[in-house]
This record gives sequence, C-alpha cells and structure tokens, in this order.
Amino acid sequence: WISLMPTNIYGPNDNFDLNYSHVIPALIKKFIIAKNESLPTVEVWGTGQARREFLYVDDLAGAIVFCMENFDDSQHLNIGFGTDITVLELAQLISKIVGFKGEISFNSDIPDGTPQKLLDSSRIFGMGWKPSTSLSDGIKLTADWYSKKFFDVQNGK
Repeated sequence: WISLMPTNIYGPNDNFDLNYSHVIPALIKKFIIAKNESLPTVEVWGTGQARREFLYVDDLAGAIVFCMENFDDSQHLNIGFGTDITVLELAQLISKIVGFKGEISFNSDIPDGTPQKLLDSSRIFGMGWKPSTSLSDGIKLTADWYSKKFFDVQNGK
C-alpha cells in the first residue's frame, strides 16, 4: 500500500451545494448565478486573506497512477500544485473567468479558518510528476461543466 495526501481538489462532478461545498465550487456557482441573474454583488465568506492550494481532479488522478507505477514507500506522499492563492485572488479569477461584472464583497463575520493551507509536494515533484492543469484552466473547465450541467438545463437551454 501507499499513502497519498492530496491538497484541495476541484473539478467537474464536485459538490456545488452552497451549504456544504468547498470554496471553488461555491464561488463558481455564486458567480455564474450572479452573472446570469444580473446581480450587482457576490458575497464571499471571510476576509479574502486566507491562502489555499488547489489541484484539478484530473491531475490528482494522474498523480495516483504515477505513484502506483513509481512509488513504494511507507511514508505518505503529498500531492499538491506547489503554490497557493488568496481567497480574494481566487474570487477575482473566478469572476473574470465566468464574466461577472459586478462587485465582490467579503463577509468578515464568517471566519477565514486556517490562514494558509499549502502542502510541501517537493518529493513527488522530485520524482518527475507535476500537475499539468493551471488553476485558471481548471476553473474554466469546471465552470463550463457546471454551467452546462446545471444552469443551462434549469433555464431550458
């Protein structure tokens, strides 16, 4: 057996329920709804200063296969992207990708949580594996999937 520890994963088929989802699917849903309903503002929880690392689901799948073929150690192996981003920067990126033109507001009454979540993935990078999907490309793929699967269907498109 091997033990792999992935960072925050996102992509198609994620959980987009605003009460239970993680930050990327929640923001994608909020921004797509706001754009399509011409809402003036999207609220983001926290101050926007927390930092998070994200990995596209297909990159995780590739890392798992890579590790099954190239890794045999009793220590766990971190699987991450290698860089992080603030929630503010993430919200701005998602807003731009989905074409939302309104304002982004932050609800600082909701705590940020851990200030930073960033794995040290240097061991797997040193073995020759690297993620191939940039955050902006992965968000675009995920937002397109969500829009086609949920929003367009609900609006008869």
